[in-house]
Amino acid sequence: MQMKIGELAIKNIEFDFRSRDEIPELLMGLRSIYCNREVRDRVFEVLLDIVPDDVDTNNGRSGMDLWKILVFGTLRLSCNWDYDKLMDIANNHRTLRLMLGHNAMDSDYRYALQTLKDNICLFTPEVLDRINQIVVKYGHDVIGKKADEDLRAGCDSFVLETDVHYPTDINLLFDAMRKTIIPIKALSNSLGLPGWGQGSHLLKKVKKLFRKAQQLKRSTSKDDSKREKREQLIIDAHLGYLELVESLIIRAKETLLAVSSPSIVAHLKIQKIKKYITHAERQIDQIRRRVVEGETIPHNEKVFSLFEEHTEWISKGKAGVSQELGLKVCVIKDQFGFILHHRVMQKETDDQIAVRIIQETKDRFNQLSECSFDKGFHSPYNQKELAKILDKVILPRKGKLSAINKEIENSEEFREARRKHSAVESSINALENHGLDRCRDHGLHGFKRYVGLAVVARNIQIIGHIVRQRELARLQRIENKLRNKSSMAL
Repeated sequence: MQMKIGELAIKNIEFDFRSRDEIPELLMGLRSIYCNREVRDRVFEVLLDIVPDDVDTNNGRSGMDLWKILVFGTLRLSCNWDYDKLMDIANNHRTLRLMLGHNAMDSDYRYALQTLKDNICLFTPEVLDRINQIVVKYGHDVIGKKADEDLRAGCDSFVLETDVHYPTDINLLFDAMRKTIIPIKALSNSLGLPGWGQGSHLLKKVKKLFRKAQQLKRSTSKDDSKREKREQLIIDAHLGYLELVESLIIRAKETLLAVSSPSIVAHLKIQKIKKYITHAERQIDQIRRRVVEGETIPHNEKVFSLFEEHTEWISKGKAGVSQELGLKVCVIKDQFGFILHHRVMQKETDDQIAVRIIQETKDRFNQLSECSFDKGFHSPYNQKELAKILDKVILPRKGKLSAINKEIENSEEFREARRKHSAVESSINALENHGLDRCRDHGLHGFKRYVGLAVVARNIQIIGHIVRQRELARLQRIENKLRNKSSMAL
């Protein structure tokens, strides 16, 4: 960036090295990247790909600098903030504003909430993957990795939750009706169509019947007649709920058919309403089958969110956590703490992606020679194929071991590698504490972008941590020298 009058060069920004907060560490890591000309040029070359094709950088209003987008994106994930918090910090944090190129002369400059959202959303998972490779290779140089030193990694997966409520078939039906009635009322008002003037009242009636069905619980009485009576009450409440909903869906379809020659905007709204009507009809069918007919709905027919449709119901068998709603993410961490690669797993299990993710990581970092896994990644095929890619595979087998396999897994080398495998759990915990506990972005693309930004931010923070520890050690040496001189003078 072209410096302005009064602006402080990024390399001259001072930090409190004794601060243990994540903001200074991340900014130190960013400064380290920025001050290395070769690495900075490579990062900016990749960042150019997020500029839309139809944007002419030489004409019109100047947009947000690529450097600022990178700083904001990584800061948001590293600190696990929403956009409102990011906006407040961007407008009031002195050191951050120096890192963004502001000075006392433009202290009144403010970032708008929508500006931050629009620019950070320009990142793509592919761009973030390429930036991560640059950051990790630079991190290896910073930490002093030898050119011929092999990489030893650990691989594990965890669940990143999507921002959804607990799904039941009746509350998903209410979601669908809410997203049908409110938009169709607004559409009818704008086009002058009758029938939805009482839309808000109708939604309240739907909610009242939904609550009635929701609050009725099955009887635990030993009296058969009481149990049957309660079951009939539950069925009647659900049927009353479905009857009202079905009548509103018929009315909504008639309204949509009455719209002739819609504009582009109205057409998009109609398509969105039709989408939620389809969701509602599916939920009506499933509720009737479950409650009235007593059928168990197959898992593959269930939807767990109308808004984050990629959400999966994941049962990992952990103590105290019966299920999680989201997607699994697999990460590979090296012996220096850097996350080499990650993969968002859609309808995939650990054993299905083991070979693929290792091959992808090997393509990015050809010095990868060893990787440890847990039992969930085991299969005979994986044992065979991973041995072709890596020099050493630490993958425990399931079930009873043969004499040869028992000897291998009881060897000191294998057991030592298994003990070190727990380090990858530390990296997963760090990711969860720095953004990857719950995805705040929408859609599958937003989910993958969110994960990619968190991985990049974590690796940059590790670089900042290394820089901070070295500065602390240097300051400690200076203090010791001064203390020795003063003691000698006495």
